[in-house]
Amino acid sequence: MKKGFTLIELLIVIGILAILATATILVLNPAQLFAQARDSQRISDMAALKSALSFYLATAGTLDLDVAGTCGTNFWASAASSAEDFAGTPIQHANTGLAVDGTGWVAANLTLASGGSPLSALPRDPSNVSPNTYRYQCDNTNRWFELNADMESTRYASGGTNDVEGTDGGSVATIYEVGNDPGLDL
Repeated sequence: MKKGFTLIELLIVIGILAILATATILVLNPAQLFAQARDSQRISDMAALKSALSFYLATAGTLDLDVAGTCGTNFWASAASSAEDFAGTPIQHANTGLAVDGTGWVAANLTLASGGSPLSALPRDPSNVSPNTYRYQCDNTNRWFELNADMESTRYASGGTNDVEGTDGGSVATIYEVGNDPGLDL
């Protein structure tokens, strides 16, 4: 007598496994999980940048939020050809580097902060393809700055269960805005 499974039994098991795999993929939605992970990184990066810029403003002897002297008319982004989401129509500054000495995509020279820059390099958006890039604009007269990021998961986007875009106090309900500018309306 031979021991083993019949073809029917094997097909039934394979069918059950296929149904379970399909149900798991539909329930977990790996694309949304990856988008949520990227959004969590964006939130963390924006908090680190806001903290670094606030530390710079509090401790640097020479305050200059943009070494180019074009705060108000320019915005900086972590990737070229970034979407513009600031008030007015600022022009994107060409630099997309990661240096913290004012030559990176954040134009403030963070190395002038007491004890040096709190960041070794500027963070870059996990996707870094427009519209998912980090953006920076400043007002040197009032010493204000604003950092923007666009969330891609339904969880963190405007209207999502953990909405950070519509609840950040900023002027654009579909963009995550942080900074020290009152109303986040640069």
